[in-house]
Order: sequence, then C-alpha cells, then structure tokens
Amino acid sequence: MKQVICLMAVLTFFYCNSSTAQMNANKVIYAAHERLSMNNGWKFYPGDIPFPEIKGQDNTYNNAKAGKSWGAAAPEFDDSHWRVLNLPHDWSVESAYDSTENPNQGYRKRGIGWYRRSFKLDPADKGKHLELQFDGIATNCTVWVNGTLMHRNFCGYTSFYIDISSMAHYGNVPNNIAIRVDAVPQEGWWYEGAGIYRHTWLVKQSPVHIITDGVFAQPIKTHAGAWVIPVEATIENSSKTNAGITVVSSVWDNSGKRVASATANGTVQPLDQAITHLQIQVSNPQLWTLENPVLYTVQTIIQQDGRPTDTVSTNCGFRTIQFRADSGFFLNDQWVKIKGTCNHQDHAGVGVAVPDALWDFRIKKLKEIGVNANRCSHNPPSNEFLEACDRNGILVMDENRNFNVSPEYQRQLEWMVRRDRNHPSIILWSVFNEEPMQATENGYEMVRRMSAVVKRLDTTRPVTAAQSDGLFTPLNVSDAVDVVGFNYQQDSYEPYHKLHPNKPITSSEDVSGLMNRGEYVNDPVKHTLAAYDENKPGWGEIHRTAWKKIAEKPYVAGCFVWTGFDYRGEPQPFEWPSASSSFGIMDVCGFPKTAYYIHQAQWLPASQPVLHFEPHWNWPADSIGKKIKVMVMSNADKVKLVLNGKLIGEQQVDPYMMNNFEVPYHPGKLEAFGYKNNKQVSHFVAETTGEPVKLELIPYRDTLAGNGTDATPVNVMVRDAKGRPVETANMKLVFEISGAGTIIGMGNGNHNNHEPEKGNTYSLYNGLAQVIIQSKANSRGQVVLTVKGEGVQAASIVIQVKETTAIPFIQ
Repeated sequence: MKQVICLMAVLTFFYCNSSTAQMNANKVIYAAHERLSMNNGWKFYPGDIPFPEIKGQDNTYNNAKAGKSWGAAAPEFDDSHWRVLNLPHDWSVESAYDSTENPNQGYRKRGIGWYRRSFKLDPADKGKHLELQFDGIATNCTVWVNGTLMHRNFCGYTSFYIDISSMAHYGNVPNNIAIRVDAVPQEGWWYEGAGIYRHTWLVKQSPVHIITDGVFAQPIKTHAGAWVIPVEATIENSSKTNAGITVVSSVWDNSGKRVASATANGTVQPLDQAITHLQIQVSNPQLWTLENPVLYTVQTIIQQDGRPTDTVSTNCGFRTIQFRADSGFFLNDQWVKIKGTCNHQDHAGVGVAVPDALWDFRIKKLKEIGVNANRCSHNPPSNEFLEACDRNGILVMDENRNFNVSPEYQRQLEWMVRRDRNHPSIILWSVFNEEPMQATENGYEMVRRMSAVVKRLDTTRPVTAAQSDGLFTPLNVSDAVDVVGFNYQQDSYEPYHKLHPNKPITSSEDVSGLMNRGEYVNDPVKHTLAAYDENKPGWGEIHRTAWKKIAEKPYVAGCFVWTGFDYRGEPQPFEWPSASSSFGIMDVCGFPKTAYYIHQAQWLPASQPVLHFEPHWNWPADSIGKKIKVMVMSNADKVKLVLNGKLIGEQQVDPYMMNNFEVPYHPGKLEAFGYKNNKQVSHFVAETTGEPVKLELIPYRDTLAGNGTDATPVNVMVRDAKGRPVETANMKLVFEISGAGTIIGMGNGNHNNHEPEKGNTYSLYNGLAQVIIQSKANSRGQVVLTVKGEGVQAASIVIQVKETTAIPFIQ
C-alpha cells in the first residue's frame, strides 16, 4: 500500500550567479543515482535453442526451484561461439528479403533469437537498489537473471524494469542475463523489426530512492495567471528500517540558474512506497513554443539526515494547451493549426535500431516541410525521440498500442503515461487506432476505462482515439474521449460538428497518397507510382484535397498526414517485389518526394518563398515535341514557366491544388518564376543534363562524438560535367570507410529494391542514395568515406570525430 505525503511545502527561492557550473556542481554532489549503459558486449544467437526435456527425480526437483534454469537460460551455458554485438540491434533488417514472408513486415524474417550478457558488481554495491531497464524488445521476451526467470514482456514497444537487488552477485562472481526474444507474434501491420532494438541500462540507487518514472513535474498556469509546478515524487524504501526523508525539488533554467525550489518531509516504511507532493512557484518563465522550445530542469533530491541519497532530473516546459470546439488548437493562448504527420520508427539501413542522432535528423526534415506535429503511429516511441521533439519544438500525439482493458494492457498504458507525462511536446494521449469495436457500446466502455487510467496519472492533456468509423452510432468511442480523432472521414467533419458543436475534433490520420520519388508514370508491371499526387487508395485522399478540407474548417484542429516518411512493410497497392510503403511525403531515407514541396507550399508562410516543379528535364530523344506534365508548387501569388527563354504560360497560384502546365519537351533549360504583389520572389530551374561524371557526398553533420553511438546520414548524388544533378542515374556504388567510424546501413528509397542494407555496396535510385555512418567507441580523429561508381569520378569526404566523455557503462 502506498502512503501519500501531502505536507505543507516550504518554498525557497535562490538567486545564483554561477549559472550552468553551479547546477553541474550540484549534480556532482548528489550523484547517488547511477544509470549505466549495458548496450555493449551482448552475445546473440539467431534462432531458437530448445529446452531439454526434464526427466529424473533430481532434475525434476531442481527444475521447480529458484535459480535453476536449463539450456540457453542457464548461467553456465556455453555461448562462446555466439556472435558478439552492441545494441541497439534489429536482426530482421540484417536478413534477406524473402517472398514467402509477410509483406506487411517487409518480407523480412523475424522468428526467434537469444541474447546473453554477463557483468560483475563491486562489493560496494551490496545493499543498493539495482534495476535492469530494457527500453524496447521486439516482440515478446522472457528474461532470466542468474538462472531465475524474472520477467515476461508482452509488447515490443513498452519498456520494463527488473529489480535484481535480492539476487545479485558481487565481487568475482558474474551476473548473467539470458533473454529469449520471440518475434513471431505481430502487434502491427507494418515492419516491426526483431530483437533488443532500444537501449538497455543498469541503474544503481540508494535503498531509499525515487522509482523509475517516479517524478511528475508538469508546469501549470493557474486561473490567476501564475505558474506552478506540482511535483509528485514516488519514493521507495528497500532497506530494513523506516526512512525519514526530506524531498527537495529545484527548478533550473536553461542557463543553469536555479530559479525556485520547494521542500517536504515524510517517512517511508521498509519495502514500501510513498508519494510526496510539492508545489513550486515560478515567476515569469520563458515559454515553450514551436519556434523557441525553452526547456527547464526539475531536479528532485532525496535526503536522509541531511545527506542526499538519490537525485532525479527531468525536463519540462512552460506552455498551455487547449482544444476548442469552435476554433481548434491553442498553444500558449495562440491559435495554431496542427500540421502533422504520422510516422513509424524505422529508417533506411538500420531498421528499428535507430541511433539517437537520427531522431533529430528526421524531425528537422519534417520541420523543413512546415510540419509542427508528430503522431506516434501506432505505439509509444523511444524516450530519445520524445526528447528530440521537446528540444526541436514538435507537438506530439502519444499513442497506445493495444486496445485492451485487461490488467496487463492497462499496465502498459499506465507505463506509457508515467514515462512520457513530463514531455512538453505531448499534447494528446491516443488510446487506440481504428478498432473494430469503435462504433459499439463495448468500445465506448473500454475507452471510458482507458481514459480513466490516463487521467489518474495526468489531467493536463486530453484523451483522444483515432476513429475510422462509427461516429454517428448512438453510443461509440467518441462519446468517451475529450478530442474526437477522425481517420479518413473528411466528409464527416461538418455533419459531426453540427451534431456535437461542443466537442473538439481533429484529423488523427488522413491522406494516404501514393507516389514514388522520381517516377512520373504509373506502371503496374514495374510497380511504380507517378509522383504527381494523383494516386490514392480507396479510403484515402490526395495530399492537395485533404489539406483543403481541413484548412477551410477552423473548428478542425488540424491534420496528421499518413505519412511523413515511407516505412518498411505495407507495400500497397502492390506486393512482391515491393517491400515498403509509398505513402510518405519523403522516402525511407528522408529524400523529398513531390508531396514534400506540395506541403511546403501549403504550410510555410509567404515570408519563406517556396517554388519547385516536377519532373526533372531529362527525357529520351523520342520524347521531343511530346507534352510533359509539369506540376509547379509555390506559395507565391503567380507563377510563370519558361523553356529555353520562351514563355510557356502564366497562372495564378492555386494554394491547395497547385499548378499544372503541359510543356512540349525540348532539351534545355526549364525555369519557373514566382511573383508576390507583381514582384519576383522566387526562381527554380531544371536543365537537361549530360552523362553522370562525378559523385558528391553530402553529410548531414560533419562532426561526430567519438562515443560509439553518434551517427549521421551521408547523402550520395551524381552530377554531370557542369555540376548539375543527374536525377535519372541508377548506378551501383561501392563504399569504402576508414578511421574512427563504421557503416551501419545503406538505402535509396526504392521500395522495389532488395539489395542488402548492411555491407558496402548499394545502388543509386533516381540519382540518390544514403549511407549511415557511426563513430567508433572511445575514438577521435577522422572518418574518411570514399564512394565509387562505374564510369564516374569517385568522391571522398572527411568527418571529424571528437573525443568526448564516454557514456557511463558497465563492463
């Protein structure tokens, strides 16, 4: 039973001149909480290892006892021949494409695999609270520690934590972890990967400590206009005696200055938990906005007899959110139209084992389009992704995976809210996506219960559900949510709003437009889809009309386009050899498709001029004189198209449908000009190029931290003798790397391509390819990447690797 400590908080304010150094000094003083990476040095076996059949009196007796496991779960099992690797790891992306596998899983084998790791603990750790943390394992897993079965996890998207304090070994006796991962079960209808694909940790704490995800510190603006942070801290006591505690929570701004704090006292009984509530008042904080996402830190310290025993720091942001039934979404009392995308979590070359640095890359690519929101589809994301959204100013719809009110699945929902509720980026909790029971009373009752679970933990954000049907039945899930989510029901916005004028609504998923980058002809034989925003499935819309239906209705809070990036699996409308989706505004590498420029024209302000047209201007000789459709995307007032100095035509810009011209093809220079108030504000040109002559490498970042985890995409393109990009090149490339980095994956955005994504050879697709470079651990110096292609000049780049403080880890 948990005690609740609600004591009068003593508020004190500190005015420090020492900024960041002072805060860091405090963190060193209170460094009783160690979080050590366990990502390195795992042993992996691809396949199952059957357990022996238990026979005989002694074996049967021992089998029923703690600490006795068999086969690969046994500490003494010989794993010397197993592969040694570092996490995160997705074994599915390493496998070959297989036409007999599930198309929705990208035709990649999943199956079963085993992981094992050993580590030693200092005798000084005896008596501490010791916890193993697993951020994500796809899909189901069983975990043994020192021969005892400790945990079973039934979701590939939820973290889990294992207290090993009572069974840990110290000194020279190693601790053994064995994990059987069963990736045969499928939770989604998209590529889910396989293996321990998120981070792993060992946490060491004092016996009197803050539990994992145990601090809730979400700033609130009171009705009187003042800002307060209600801090809720859950403290656990694993010692043998009562613990008298003092809880001190301090707020630090982004310069490292402590601006306010509060203190409370209490007692925690042995092997029990207590919840402490504090109120911290903060005067005139800087607000978290999309343009300037200012973050503060709440540092919560547990003291016993004046001595700090544990400390936890959490980021927060001062912002208000509101969904209004008549006028949509407001951030800090300012109207914001949500311009969002839905996204899965895989990336070219790496599958779901995405390096943390790639989250920033992907979010910044979305922001280039004008995107201001992300829907986590259809599962909780990594914590590192949410941190990237916090610091980059992206709103988030955080989504639960399984629609189920059983105790296990309610526990998963509780975990998501507890872990994520401090992130200022999150504005909505979504409890499901497109469930068959959504139109029924059963569905209503389930959502009512799930919403109650959420609100026991967080009342600062509304609950929604992504509903694809059943909005007009007498009792359905929309009656149990705070904000109604519409999936592909654009024609229902107005009738639903008329029936329920006091219910806020948003699109939770829309569009599903289909196109392949750099393809301009629909060819069902070749499995290509023209990139003119004309293809859509039966349930969807094209990008242009879907936005018009939302933009013209102020009561619709906004949209979440399906999707920002292509993803493996769900290769509609095709199957083999197509292995990935074509819904994305960008492909799996983040290379823009036509939809990228359509949304830029729709979403970016006029102060950021947009002008682009498709297609390229490289066509075969027999196309001369034939009309080529040219789509022009612009946020100007008027566009003009000129070919080889001759005017083709002028059109007023259609801000939703864009502009189309029929241009008789002649090699040369095609130019577009954009005008605002009769003044030229933009210019775009495409030329007929010569043959490919040289390669160019474009790194997203030119420096890496030498910690063995930092990574950057490097884009590859090909140019002709005059330096113009050849967008029709599809040659094979060879990658050579030396120095302080390695290649961890390759891609090109072609959903029909079956080349291995691991290795050193890959092809361009319509002029582009991508390679992911990761630094080596404990390295500094340079990474030299050279790319070669037949008949073209090779290209090399140097990426600097800077020595950095190693991520704390356990051997």
